[in-house]
Amino acid sequence: MSRFQLSIFNYLLTFRRPAGTSRGVYTTRNVWYVLLSSGEYPGKWGIGECAPLPGLSCDDIPGYERILRNVCRQIEENGVMDVDSLRPYPSILFGLETAFRQYETGSFRLWDTPFSREEEGIPINGLIWMGDYRKMAEQIESKLKEGFRCIKLKIGAIRFDDELSLLRRIRSRFPANEITLRIDANGAFLPGEALDKLKQLAEWDIHSIEQPVRAGQWDVMAQLAAETPIPIALDEELIGWNRREDKRRLLETIHPQYIILKPSLHGGISGCREWIDEAGRLGTGWWITSALESNIGLNAIAQWTASALPRPPGESFQGLGTGGLFTNNINMPLEVREDRLWWLPSLCPPAGGLGGRLSEWFSPTPYMTVQTSGSTGTPKQLTVKKTQMIESARATCSFLRLKKGDKALLCMDTKYIGAKMMLVRSFVAGLDLLIREPSGHPLKDVDSPIDFAAMVPLQVYNSLQVPEEKERLKQIKKLLIGGGAINPALEDELKSFPGELYSTYGMTETLSHIALRRINGSEASVCYTPFEGVRLTLADDARLVIEAPWAGDSPLRTNDIAELLPDGRFRILGRADNLINSGGVKLQTESLEEKIRPVIPVPFAITSAPHPKFGEIVVLLIEKTADIDTISKQINNLCLPCERPKIIRPVDIIPMTENGKTDRKACKELALLTL
Repeated sequence: MSRFQLSIFNYLLTFRRPAGTSRGVYTTRNVWYVLLSSGEYPGKWGIGECAPLPGLSCDDIPGYERILRNVCRQIEENGVMDVDSLRPYPSILFGLETAFRQYETGSFRLWDTPFSREEEGIPINGLIWMGDYRKMAEQIESKLKEGFRCIKLKIGAIRFDDELSLLRRIRSRFPANEITLRIDANGAFLPGEALDKLKQLAEWDIHSIEQPVRAGQWDVMAQLAAETPIPIALDEELIGWNRREDKRRLLETIHPQYIILKPSLHGGISGCREWIDEAGRLGTGWWITSALESNIGLNAIAQWTASALPRPPGESFQGLGTGGLFTNNINMPLEVREDRLWWLPSLCPPAGGLGGRLSEWFSPTPYMTVQTSGSTGTPKQLTVKKTQMIESARATCSFLRLKKGDKALLCMDTKYIGAKMMLVRSFVAGLDLLIREPSGHPLKDVDSPIDFAAMVPLQVYNSLQVPEEKERLKQIKKLLIGGGAINPALEDELKSFPGELYSTYGMTETLSHIALRRINGSEASVCYTPFEGVRLTLADDARLVIEAPWAGDSPLRTNDIAELLPDGRFRILGRADNLINSGGVKLQTESLEEKIRPVIPVPFAITSAPHPKFGEIVVLLIEKTADIDTISKQINNLCLPCERPKIIRPVDIIPMTENGKTDRKACKELALLTL
């Protein structure tokens, strides 16, 4: 049996600003992370990035994720990675090579070099994206001010004369010994005009030009390489030539002055090493660059670049990215200072976000820190055993009959227990995880069927308001809704959905939920069904007491007022700390909210305020857009005199916690302002 376990995470990166390329403008970037481990939290693990570039990579093909899943399954079965069979899939090969390398080294420090020891930075170029003249000029000025001594311009988007003007502008201020200029034509020149344009560019002391004509024209490129006044560097030309003999034939035919190597495009790390060997035999120069990877891939490329450079490192500028392209990049200790990329874990270690959560989970310590939501008090951190989290994950996966390869959606903040448990469930059940940034519209950029997801009520509500998102919501086979009460109107709208939809019961202390309540279909119920192994009792004051293998070593006394049914199920009536004692009558905040909800069309909350005669009085906080007079009359018709709010306070917004629950503490503070 293989010692390896592999999980697949699909992640959507969002560009800070549209990135113009020869293949169009990118606003998002779809990547897959392969997570390699030898158990559920073994202390040894590795992660690699598999990211084909749309319209460019030779493995940008239909069924990419299926191929990746099959490759991972073969590694699990055989215990080895078949490098030769992966040659047609360079981005997959690169991701797996990276994951195995990290697994062996035990950290993101993949090679021992001056770069990884924080002694040296790697010289990099400043990239100027395609755009109009003004935008490109602004980018150039910005890069020069930042201290870049090598500027790379992508050309072909504006008039050639304007591009020459940009070069003239730089050279009027900086000679070649101060600023190196590189050009990336992305195959924009026609064969008949290429040599003439190269001669015009040569007037401005250009270091090199990438791919002057489109790939595949070996005879044209060979003639240009022989006659060019500017050294030619091949980039796209190298894509798809994955056998060593083909690499040798290409270089011997064209004889370029340089080649530019991108591991995810040009054969992974092992394939790029072959390119370097063949180039060295012919005296062809080379440098390494990235291909719009996230920081996971960029870190691996930078680490390998530092190991591949000659010692002592020369001043050859590499084309590595800066790590600042995306709004939701994975945290990594990469930092750009002037024109060098540095690896500085002592100053900026990975923390928070997906990278930090994975590092925390796979660390050797048997404990993990989780944070409460703060919906009923001050947020606090708890230390829990990873074995307990695994037991909780197994209980959920067993109840929902989840199986290896099912597609799960993670769309919540990973600092809270709900999202952390989605990660753990993916490890325990072997789920393929689709990761989206926490937002009110988690299905906005989801285009594949989802087997299992967990959302807060607000995310579900928002998804119902957008037709295409509503259809995607309907296609989810098993959906957990937790983190707050489900509005009856929302629950009614979900009753006809075809999948299995559940309300969850649990809290941070129980490591997510210990029971589920079906809200749709023939099994819909107002009662929760506890997981196997969970024992429930009621304290003298009707508070629910929980005993579960993953909920601590002693019974957990909750603040929830509950009713236990003979068949083992239970109902939640409200929270003990949300009781309002008004003149000796105990009112449950949640029950009262449910009672008046049908007549209030806007967000609201019931809370209380102290009163000298009654002890406490009921206060209704309601958004200012409401017709308060009408609502007040309707409430009086619905409620007993003791239940009617004594004060109705219009507010701009109802206080909510980060994960979508009513912030009861903040509501009480607002109520005090009415006195």
